[in-house]
Amino acid sequence: MRRALLKIDGRTVEVSLRANPRARRYIVKVDPTTGEVVVTAPNSRSLADALDFAKKEKAWIAGMLANVLAPIEINLGAPILYRGVLHVLLGADASESGICRGAVWIDDAAPVPTIRVAGRAEHIPRRVCDWLKAEARKHIGERVAEFSRGLDVRPKRVTIRDTTSRWGACSSLNYLSFSWRLVMAPAHVLDYVVAHEVAHLRELNHEPSFWRLVETLVPHVKKSQVWLDEHGTTLYRYAPRARKH
Repeated sequence: MRRALLKIDGRTVEVSLRANPRARRYIVKVDPTTGEVVVTAPNSRSLADALDFAKKEKAWIAGMLANVLAPIEINLGAPILYRGVLHVLLGADASESGICRGAVWIDDAAPVPTIRVAGRAEHIPRRVCDWLKAEARKHIGERVAEFSRGLDVRPKRVTIRDTTSRWGACSSLNYLSFSWRLVMAPAHVLDYVVAHEVAHLRELNHEPSFWRLVETLVPHVKKSQVWLDEHGTTLYRYAPRARKH
């Protein structure tokens, strides 16, 4: 891997140049969480030409960088998306309530949608993220099990990750993976992504027969696709991944 600098709209942007023998052409990507620009070349010999390719794509890169939104800090008082609903994040006194230190939960008694977290302020971001990931594993696992029964299929493995290129994936080995950030989206969006990947256990393609299979599991395919197109980048504003070095 190499790094280079590129002038885009009057600013200097660092570009990572990487070789991947599986790539058949030059590919440029902009990480929606960090703004990192990566150009992939088919082999190490072509890395020198990768920067020239990026220069030709400066207008597209500039547009993508403009869409990289400022991160939302996970601190007390912050708006936290959970299952498509904005919740306010508030603290709780574990010593007085008997609640376990570090516990995170939905406060159903609050007048507005509220997530409570007990413990010291400096630990709140990690604890809330850990809770969201645990909730993602629970909800995604439940839907994978239900949709798999409906299609009479069985994944070999289900993993929850922090991906930026796709919300879910199904490999030829019947391994499923999903972004933990789906737990912040409305329930119908999470259901759609899970149904999409489970359907690939039957048909590893996007032929019309595949989409008919997805629609037997969820009735809101287009609605969910539109939501992801319009709001998906918002989910990356929470706990953005650290830039790679």
